[in-house]
Amino acid sequence: MGVSEASSINERFQELKAFDESKAGVKGLVDAGITKVPGIFIRSSEELDRDRQNSNEPTRTHFRIPVVDLKEVRFQRAEAVSGVLKAAEEVGFFQVINHGVATEVLVGMLEAARGFHELPVEVKEEYYSREVNRKVKYGSNFDLYESSSANWRDTLFCVMGPEPLDPQELPFVCRDITLEYSGQVHKLGTLLFELISEALGLKPDCLLNMECAKGHCLLSNYYPACPQPELTMGTTKHSDPDFLTILLQDHMGGLQVFHQNQWIDVPPLSGAIVVNIGDLLQLLSNDKLKSVEHRVLANHIGPRVSVACFFTPHLYPSMKTYGPIKELLSEENPPVYRETSVQDFIAYYESKGLDGNSALTHFKLRR
Repeated sequence: MGVSEASSINERFQELKAFDESKAGVKGLVDAGITKVPGIFIRSSEELDRDRQNSNEPTRTHFRIPVVDLKEVRFQRAEAVSGVLKAAEEVGFFQVINHGVATEVLVGMLEAARGFHELPVEVKEEYYSREVNRKVKYGSNFDLYESSSANWRDTLFCVMGPEPLDPQELPFVCRDITLEYSGQVHKLGTLLFELISEALGLKPDCLLNMECAKGHCLLSNYYPACPQPELTMGTTKHSDPDFLTILLQDHMGGLQVFHQNQWIDVPPLSGAIVVNIGDLLQLLSNDKLKSVEHRVLANHIGPRVSVACFFTPHLYPSMKTYGPIKELLSEENPPVYRETSVQDFIAYYESKGLDGNSALTHFKLRR
């Protein structure tokens, strides 16, 4: 390594450290009136060139993200199971309507998430942390020091289970609605795991008995307006390190999923909730279900607010391991992955950061 390269790396580290220690997040930069994106957020020239080339290519499809109606799920279950299977196999993403989560709870959760992120810095900094095992923490870019470029996003991270969270640990501004939303979204997740189990040809309680819904985390994301959105990302392309993700997004848009070698918008649909298959469910299904890459674009207009529910026990101590479900295997369909614990999977995922590569590759069996 040359002197100039070492100097550049050190300079970048100091910039990251200063941003981190400000505890003000990306919103703090915007509130300070910046007119240019700081260097730590700017993507590599190769990545920017690749995006420019892709944006110049004509769109080859008018594909839309599937929508699954759960209104008559008790009486027309086979139809719901079929819709979930098709979406989970082919796309890995779908939206659900008539899902049972009250509209006022959806609206209230988004308002409370925004309310937290728009608190004064001196109030928010009490929650600012990079402690791995802290249950409620606010921060910007969990992989700040690992990623090649930081994302234009701040996050409030709350571990809601398996152990019940003490309500007093939650910020007052979003405490009551977070607890209410958490309960309702867990109920929805339980139903979805039943439908997915049936879609795989298994008993409805199969995935629940494997403790896929035992724990969940809520991530309230805040994407401020960006002065140069073409230079950075709201969230770098990635897949999720969980069993299932249920995402509540506002009206701003910006979420995209990679399908048929191109980026497809996941447009906000009033009253709908977005669902996507996580890496661990792809592993359990032995690649039958797809955990696909998705990303969030930065935008001149903002903020964009979303609340993601990750179904995962996260770092809860457990000896339980997960591998491809035995009933899905055969001579023609041998296991693709080795067994792993959730803790080991998350540890690997977080150590590499959002580098654009799937964590699943690390857990594939060598043949």
